[in-house]
Order: sequence, then structure tokens, then C-alpha cells
Amino acid sequence: MLKKIAHFIASNNLLVKEKKYLIALSGGADSVCLLLVLDKLGYNIESVHCNFNLRGDESLRDEQFCIELCKKRNIKIHLAHFDTNSYALLHKTSIEMAARNLRYSFFENLRHDIGADGVCVAHHQNDCAETLIMNLIRGTGIKGLAGIMPKRDSIIRPLLCVSRDEIEDFLTKESQDYVTDSSNLDDFCVRNSIRLNIIPMMEKINPSAVQNIVRTAIRMNEANKVFKESIEASSSKVSDLIDGSLYIDIRALKKEASPEYTLFNILKNYRFNPEQIESIGYNLDFPTGTRFLSDTHQLVFDREKMIVTKIENNRISLKIPEHGKYIINDVKSIRIEKVIVNNEFNISKDNFTATLDSANVKFPLLLRNVEKGDRFFPFGMKGSKLVSKYMTDKRFSLIDKQKQMVLEDASGNIIWLVGERTDERFKITNKTTYALVISINVH
Repeated sequence: MLKKIAHFIASNNLLVKEKKYLIALSGGADSVCLLLVLDKLGYNIESVHCNFNLRGDESLRDEQFCIELCKKRNIKIHLAHFDTNSYALLHKTSIEMAARNLRYSFFENLRHDIGADGVCVAHHQNDCAETLIMNLIRGTGIKGLAGIMPKRDSIIRPLLCVSRDEIEDFLTKESQDYVTDSSNLDDFCVRNSIRLNIIPMMEKINPSAVQNIVRTAIRMNEANKVFKESIEASSSKVSDLIDGSLYIDIRALKKEASPEYTLFNILKNYRFNPEQIESIGYNLDFPTGTRFLSDTHQLVFDREKMIVTKIENNRISLKIPEHGKYIINDVKSIRIEKVIVNNEFNISKDNFTATLDSANVKFPLLLRNVEKGDRFFPFGMKGSKLVSKYMTDKRFSLIDKQKQMVLEDASGNIIWLVGERTDERFKITNKTTYALVISINVH
């Protein structure tokens, strides 16, 4: 047993003798075995026990057992007490998830405080098999079939090479007792049901079921490495991040070996759920303007591309009483100056600078978003045009239409479609004495 685990630790580069590690000690067979094994192998360890105050006297019994075990073996123990029920109510989560969040948050803080290199937890082969089956039942991708990893961030699992039976045999030979969590004997939750019902049934069919499932998980993990590299390459090929917005080329996406998985790999980072991604992937020919929303982002179909942007309040309504500088939002400001028109005066060609005849502009001005029915006289054109028609002709995406601003004067005339075109009625002429120079600045 010791040789098997020592080989697993070495082959996966899990632990270093010169560094310190925390052992998550519950008092159950798995964690007690982990404590004994790493102690016997000569690693520098300290233990940590969490009392979640969920099982009354049984929780106190477990804590006392861990204290006495560590005292007997001269191993330092750290204790934590949590009001798990209150945490679950406050954060609107299940008791199981509350306990998990509390446990791992405390582990990480304690690890930093004592200068430990990692936290060792006692997951073993049966846990790996249970996780794979649970993910399969829930519906999972390749990643979910890879089981439990030997190491992820600061969490280390040195017992993934042994089964629950091996752990119990080891403790019997060591004459080491342990405590049993009575809640693990109830099959009310999914994992317990798999552990108590499904795994034993599978082992009746094949006594090596757990070991075979673990081997499959190892193979799936290796396959996932190749798959991930390929999908990342596909994702980079079909998508591009421009000015904070993600653009996905639909035609390029359709040519990939797996458009659906490529799309899933891209959109999972923007909080879209699997059902939404599946719906999008099955119909990449949605009409322009079709929109999907996640908690944080929106995806809009726009001709041959999809555009993903962060959901934020883009509504702007800024009243400008006179010349000067005004803050639009956290990143933009507007400056309005009155400049004499003489031989040295030049009209700016910058898209975000408008140069107008000051005599024709009536204050106060209003900077706002485009509204339905807005109409202006585009510079260089005869007659008026709906702003919506102008944007459509210029092939604006729905996202760009939502962000587009106009500047209107006190008479309600749109004097500038910001960043696009000024109004013909307010242009500089040979009769202009003073110019109004308006610029949008990003800071």
C-alpha cells in the first residue's frame, strides 16, 4: 500500500518532502488512511478538521477523535467551526454546497497562513468512479468523464491510486480505528445512492468495475488533453475579440470539425448555459437580430457573424448647458469649444470630432441614444433620412445600433450622429464667423 501510493505521488509529481502540506481530516476511514500514509512516508504534514455543526453529538465525536489521533501521532491539528445552516440560508445554496464552499475557503486561507504548499484530500478510486457516473447521469461533456484529477491548483489527491477496500484493509492491518458519518449510510442524495446501490450492482456484474471505470477516466483525461488543444485552436480560428466585443464568424464555424463543441468552448466563458448553446449550435442560420441572453452577456446574430457583448446600461442622457467639458461615463467625455474661423482654421477629419457653425446651434444640447423615429439631414446629402435607415444602409450591427449616440440642440434638431456624420444644416460655410468644435474623448 505504501509503495503503491509513494509511486503514484512520484509519477504525478504531487508532493515534495521538503515542503509542508495540510491534511483534510474528517475522522473517516479515507482521511485517517491519508494521514497515516503520508506520516509513514515522512512528509511534513499538519491536519485540519472542520466541524460543520450539522450532526449534533456526532460532529463533536468526530472532532474529538481527530484531536486524539493527531495528539497520539504528534501531528499539529487546526480546528474550524461553521454555522453551515445559516451560511446556506444566507447564500441560498444547498447544505452540501455550503459545506464545500466553507471547507475549501478555510483550507486556502489556512494554507497561506501557515505557508503550506498544498492541501491533501482523501479522494480515492471509488470517489472517482462515483463522480464519473454522476456526471454521466447529469449529462456531461468529455471533461466530465475524466473523473477526478490527482492535482488541481492547491488541492492534492494522493489516494487516487487505491480503492475503498484497500483503504479499509490497510487500516485493519494497522489496527487503526476511525469514525463513520451516519449521513453517508442514507441514499437520499445522488452520490450516496451511487455509492450504496449502483456501484455494488456493477461490481456484481464485474468485480473490477471500479478499477475499470477509473482506467476509463484516465484514458478520457488523456483524450481530453488532445481534444482541448484542438478545440482551443478552432475557437481562436473562428472568433476575434475587438474593443471588448467578441465576434464569431459563422461561415468559418460551420467549416470546423465540431461547430457545436467549438461554440460551447467559446460561449461557456460568457455564462451561456448548455441548453442555450445547443439551441444556437443547432441553428446557425438564425435571422439577423436574433438575441440570446446569459446572466452577464448578450449574443446577437448579425448577418454572417455572432456578436457577444457584456450586458450593461448603455442608456445615455446628458444635458449640456454651455461650452466646456462634460463626463459621459467612466470612459468617455465630451468637450465643446467655440473657435474663431480664420485663415488658420481647419475642419477636423476625425470621426469623433464635429465642426459646426456656432451661430446655428442653440444651447442647451442633449447627448442621448438613438430613438425610434429620429431623423436628420446627413452632411453632403439633400433631404432628410431616418437615422435607423442610415444605420441599416451602413450595415450597423444590432449592438452598434444600441450604442449609437446623437447630439441634438435646444430645437430638437439632431446636429451630429456621433462618430458618423454631422447635419448638413449646421455645416461650416464661407459666412461662418465662429465654429463649434465638439469632440468625444476616451480616457
